[in-house]
Amino acid sequence: MNSYKLKREFLSDGLKIDSWQKIESYYTNLEARKIETLTELKKWLKDRSELESVIDEDLAWRYIKMNCDTNDKQLAESFEFFISELEPKIVYHSNRLDKKLINNALVNELTDSADIIMLRTIRKDIELFREENIPIIAEMQKEEQEYGKIASQMTIEYKGEEMTMHHAANLLKDTDRNVRQEVFELMSKRRIRDAKKLDDLLSNLISKRTEIAKNAGFDNFRDFKAVDLGRFDYTVDDVLTFHKSIADEVNPIVNEINMRRKESLGLSKLRPWDLAVDVNLKPALKPFKDTGELIQKTISCFSKIKPEFGKFIKIMDELKFLDLDSRKGKAPGGFNYPLHESNIPFIFMNATGNLRDLETMVHEGGHAIHSFLTAPLELVNYKSTPSEVAELASMSMELISMEYWDLFFESKEELNRAKRSQLEGVVGVLPWVATVDKFQHWLYLNPNHSLIERKNAWIKIAKEFGSKLVDWSGYESFFEIGWQKQLHIFEVPFYYIEYAISQLGAIAIWKNFKSNPQMAIQKYEDALKLGYKKTVPEIYEAAGIKFDFTNSYVRELMLFVKSELDIINAVS
Repeated sequence: MNSYKLKREFLSDGLKIDSWQKIESYYTNLEARKIETLTELKKWLKDRSELESVIDEDLAWRYIKMNCDTNDKQLAESFEFFISELEPKIVYHSNRLDKKLINNALVNELTDSADIIMLRTIRKDIELFREENIPIIAEMQKEEQEYGKIASQMTIEYKGEEMTMHHAANLLKDTDRNVRQEVFELMSKRRIRDAKKLDDLLSNLISKRTEIAKNAGFDNFRDFKAVDLGRFDYTVDDVLTFHKSIADEVNPIVNEINMRRKESLGLSKLRPWDLAVDVNLKPALKPFKDTGELIQKTISCFSKIKPEFGKFIKIMDELKFLDLDSRKGKAPGGFNYPLHESNIPFIFMNATGNLRDLETMVHEGGHAIHSFLTAPLELVNYKSTPSEVAELASMSMELISMEYWDLFFESKEELNRAKRSQLEGVVGVLPWVATVDKFQHWLYLNPNHSLIERKNAWIKIAKEFGSKLVDWSGYESFFEIGWQKQLHIFEVPFYYIEYAISQLGAIAIWKNFKSNPQMAIQKYEDALKLGYKKTVPEIYEAAGIKFDFTNSYVRELMLFVKSELDIINAVS
């Protein structure tokens, strides 16, 4: 039984959302209701929140089920029905409710910081709303799901066995360099088969997204999206400065890491298939045998950080809110989906038994902890945190949990290998995020570009942030489509730089944890419990860290990570 589940007071318990008529009366009620006292306003807000929680969760389950089995046409049709038949009407009536709220004189009496944050978001939504965009957005959302369908069908055949790309990636850790090269080539050739299809898909999406931005009065989709994502606390120029900070302060450390790798492996040239194998040619780490063991070890690991954290994952397991195995027909990637009526999130991923799966599990587990901690908040608006906060929760848990990874590894040597891989990943992800983000800036500032211009732009930007030590000669055609691996470009445009911002925050929280674990966890929890009741800088301050991605702060945190890596390397 789910004791966290929201108790319905406005909607019928037996409501099944299979037509607009089933929910129309609730919108009509809210639109027509008189609001003449502050008590009535707060009741109206609570009823609206309940309606949105139920509807959001209905969409969530359609999305989750569709991703769990992309071969089931009924699941895809169920999701598409919501997007094409329900979503346009929901968006239209939500805008009417937004205006009803903002135009009510009593709104000026909502002076709590949580309500001020909520109201600025609602005003932003009103500002961006255009009725002519409703059908375009509905069509766009359907097209965005094509990426998952295409990617989920990508498999290779190796030694008579058909493998998903997730399974095949494990062989890139093989100590036999010939195996790594062969698998790399098979995977890359498989991606090239669908390269034109994905290029065309992105072109269609860019066209629709640009039209949406123009309709809303913006010169381009990038500037529209900066507002749409609610980036109230920093600007596009701040992001461009952050790109430079990463190039200046992170790229040199990545090159150092790759030089050590090249020397340790005794290679004259470091090739793209040499980047995942252990630097001492040890067999790939296997932190768990199957997903059942991954779940149990994660529960134990989180319980060591704080017993309540382990309990959260245990609840999800008992209620079957976890789908972790990789299989053909399952969409790629991993996510934690908050469910605002159940108040228990769902974790989706593609585990195949490697270290990356452990990192993904604790990352999504951090999101899950966040969902549980915000469950008591009264309104769904308070729970809907911006990405800079959501990813802080998950990325911090990756680093904090690392202190208890001895549960996953039998020897100190294996534990150090896992920590080295994790920290090298922390450093390495920042240039990749900057690459993907800067590429998206170019795409939408030049929406009428040709495919040749797109390819050249990617090559230029990828080389700007990529390691100069990795030799791609002879494999340029694979390098040129590297961006197609990143689902965010297709499904959630511009939602990516937040990973880099949050990674800095996570390093700062981990740094505090190394000094004072109890205080760091308390502040981490205090920050997450705020949901979105404070500004992003205020939430970071509650966590005991700075909301800062300037050159000097990036340098400070990178030097800390490098010092931790040096300690591990000294004993390895």
